[in-house]
Parts: sequence; C-alpha cells; structure tokens
Amino acid sequence: MDDIEATIRAVEERLWKAQLSADVEALDDLIADDLLFTGLAGSLETKAADLEQHRSGALRITKLDPLEFRVRAIPGGAITSVKMDAAAVIAGKPTSAVLRYTRVWISEGGRWQIAGGHMSVLA
Repeated sequence: MDDIEATIRAVEERLWKAQLSADVEALDDLIADDLLFTGLAGSLETKAADLEQHRSGALRITKLDPLEFRVRAIPGGAITSVKMDAAAVIAGKPTSAVLRYTRVWISEGGRWQIAGGHMSVLA
C-alpha cells in the first residue's frame, strides 16, 4: 500500500468511526463547508444538513462494514470508491443495504476533507 492509499484509508476509517458514534465534531472537521454530495434520492446534500441529522439523532448509523476499498490519487487529493455493507436507523426506522460511495478527498494545509461524493444502493 502506498502512502496516499494508507493516508486516505486512515481518514476514511476516521470518518466511519465518527459516523457510527455520531461524533459531530469529527464529522465537521472531515467534511468541507462547501461539500457537493449526491444522496440516495438523487438530491444534493449539504454539510449542515448531514451534521444536523447526526446531532438530532434523526440518522443513527449502526453498521459500516467495508467490503471493497479503492483509492485513486489526483492532484491535491484522492478519489475513493467504497462498497459498504451498511445499516442505520432513519427517523426511527431500521434499514440496511449494500452501498457504493464515491468520495473526493482534498488536502489543504495537511488537513483532509471530503469535497464531494455520491452514494448508490447496490442490487
């Protein structure tokens, strides 16, 4: 594993831990303020909305089991593709699915943040 892959794997793992524990402070640090992220319904999600879902308990992620992990280095950052066996409680209703996340990570001043991404349900 090269340096960029190890670095990105570490920030992804920090993200997964923060999502599972609803650590809004860590999520705030890991997500860029001007995030462009397409959610499951095709809508553009914001950092503020994501943080509020975790803060309020409207979203409680209960399982994140990575099945596949790939990294592609790009100038100033990296793109990840993660196949994830996931489960959550959304507005009180349990749900689970195998998801594919694509994330664009950028590094500014040694700080890694998600600048963009997309999430899809796999059949």
